[in-house]
Amino acid sequence: MTSDKQTIFSAEEKALLRDVLHDLNRQCKPLFTQTEWNNLRRLMHQGIREGAYDRNSHGVSQLLRSLMAARVVQQNIGLKQASVLTLILYPMTASNLISNETVESEFGADTAHLIDSMNRVVRMTGKHNTFEDENFRKLLISMAQDIRVIICLIADRYVLMKLLNHNPDVAYRQQVTRVCKLLYTPMSHRLGLYTIKQELEDMTLKYEDRATYDDIAHQLQQTKVSREAYIKSFIEPIEKRLRETTNLDFHIKGRTKSISSIHHKLVVQQTTIDKIYDLFAIRIIIDEPDRSKEKADCWQVYSIVTDMYVPNPKRMKDWLSIPKSNGYESLHITVHGQDGRWVEVQIRTKRMDEIAERGLAAHWLYKGIKSQSELDQMMSSIRDILENNNASPDEMMKDLSMSLYNEEIFVFTPRGDVFKLPKGATVLDLAFQIHSKLGESCVGAKVGNKNVKINYKLCSGDQVEILTSPQQQPKRDWLNIVVTSKAKTRIRQGLKEIENREAEAGKELLQRRFKNRKIDIEEGELSKLVLRMGFKTQTQFFHALAIDEINVDDVLKAYDAMQTPTIQGDTDPHSAEEFDLKIAQAAEDRNRQNQKEDVLIIDRDLKGLDYSLAGCCHPIYGDEVVGFVSISGGIRIHRKDCVNVRNLEEQYPYRIVKAKWSGKSGSQYSITLRVIGQDDIGIVSNISSLINKEKDTLLRAINIDAEGGLFRGHLTVLVQDLSSLNSLIKKIKLIHGVKQVERVN
Repeated sequence: MTSDKQTIFSAEEKALLRDVLHDLNRQCKPLFTQTEWNNLRRLMHQGIREGAYDRNSHGVSQLLRSLMAARVVQQNIGLKQASVLTLILYPMTASNLISNETVESEFGADTAHLIDSMNRVVRMTGKHNTFEDENFRKLLISMAQDIRVIICLIADRYVLMKLLNHNPDVAYRQQVTRVCKLLYTPMSHRLGLYTIKQELEDMTLKYEDRATYDDIAHQLQQTKVSREAYIKSFIEPIEKRLRETTNLDFHIKGRTKSISSIHHKLVVQQTTIDKIYDLFAIRIIIDEPDRSKEKADCWQVYSIVTDMYVPNPKRMKDWLSIPKSNGYESLHITVHGQDGRWVEVQIRTKRMDEIAERGLAAHWLYKGIKSQSELDQMMSSIRDILENNNASPDEMMKDLSMSLYNEEIFVFTPRGDVFKLPKGATVLDLAFQIHSKLGESCVGAKVGNKNVKINYKLCSGDQVEILTSPQQQPKRDWLNIVVTSKAKTRIRQGLKEIENREAEAGKELLQRRFKNRKIDIEEGELSKLVLRMGFKTQTQFFHALAIDEINVDDVLKAYDAMQTPTIQGDTDPHSAEEFDLKIAQAAEDRNRQNQKEDVLIIDRDLKGLDYSLAGCCHPIYGDEVVGFVSISGGIRIHRKDCVNVRNLEEQYPYRIVKAKWSGKSGSQYSITLRVIGQDDIGIVSNISSLINKEKDTLLRAINIDAEGGLFRGHLTVLVQDLSSLNSLIKKIKLIHGVKQVERVN
């Protein structure tokens, strides 16, 4: 029945195979019709004969891996037929032994879809389970489309970690362990699969630090008899009191904490294992079929236990009143037991214990489909992290890991409404969580009876009243205050709306001035004008007008200059009146040079900020400059002597930031010179020739207007810095017939 080359099993593997086949036959068979079960057996026999379930290149049996993972999703998590079939059959579809169409015809469309998703994910992981290129990001996003894919992957990796215990390929074991640590263990935590999560953490410690793992395991084994005796002596009086004073149906069990949990305590507390006060926990599980009585039963047990043993109030955790987002409900207390030992007591119902052991899948079984809303919210946040994160794959995985492990806080409104937020959330996060409009107008809050600012970090149990003002509106620095993706998205939308409103006001202002001058500007001309003024979009241009970053009179002058007929300048001797400025080319150059290497330090020695050079004064390297924080994002750089800067300083002083040039100029900057001289044949050619001979200087266009023997013109040139410009101006002044040369704002 098996392929001879790679299916020789060790005695341990044979025992595993017998156990898993027995369990699947007993527990999974009822999920299938007899025809479906026979079809599954037939397909598996075919896959075994044709090598789909052989060992991989690292010696891991795919047959054992698939069957054990199928047992995990059914037995430990409670998923149904489609998930079981996915883990058993995906190796065959991956080997092209059966098609998706065959799967769909025999087991249904849902199973075919799930197997297809599983295959995509498995292909993306590659042979070595590494975070390479964009494939890992694509893998995670694929996983986030269907929660069952994540659960199947967790089950598969959980089994793989178990099978690697005695695998001789150390490098492979380290690679698999690293991926589990950064991805699958946090995912298990978020989904409430605590038993699997604890075992994954234990196996990670074992494979990363075998000596430490073995040392803790050895110490636990040495104290096992005395520990079990203590647990028994602690439980007996509680059990007796509960039976005498209540009618509850319950059972009590004790457990030692996991090795990885003990190791974490040893490291954090810098102590030895004999001094860890909560080395084990007692769990009291109440069998209460009536959901309405569950909380009362748990609090009744709490009252009895705390009457018998002194509790530590600092270590009480109430997840009855407000369950965790993964469905976990329980009441945790730590009490002072015999011999001065601290013991953790967990009180919950049978339903709660089932959810704690089996995670969100059990949560669905008890609460129905409505419980998926919280799950959808969690999956949406995972997708946000994956799709909007531009960090390296390793950094992205650390961010995701922290997000999945993130603790939650619960805060209350004065009306008693409860809101769940990530740890580190601020007043502003809560305001946006309640309602977008509330967030946009938030100016602070009252926490208890104390007024706090919008950046105040909330704590669990805070009662928060959001304070608002109709004059408040979103600000760009709010993005540094909030931590939730919802708040960040709403703030960006609010900033964009403000920019659009102000741009509309700027547009109306310009239209009125054009109307006063009886100018009817066409859309094409307006686009050219926007480019001429150094802006990429009309929205940015009109917004700059609205906030007085550029002056309407300067815009009108630029429009007038555009109306002059244009011809391309050249170096042949012509009369000055035959030359014109190439507006569009100059604007294009200006936009291009704005994208050059960052040579500006803004504010407190910050580099790498998004900035652009203002079109009203055209600053170049070497000019004394300041920055203006634009509502649309980024910083607009002006010359200090720019006429618009004075207006901006008066109206928006808080948006002016320091700026200075750094390093060496690696760019060319577009500037315009106004030249006045005698209208002689050849004078323009002389000017052009001089400029073309200058190193790192380029003449882009000339605009000349001659009248009464004099010419007045504008030269657009590209220079590297202020010193190059000053040198060029001096040389042009020396040309015979040139009377005046000055830089145009």
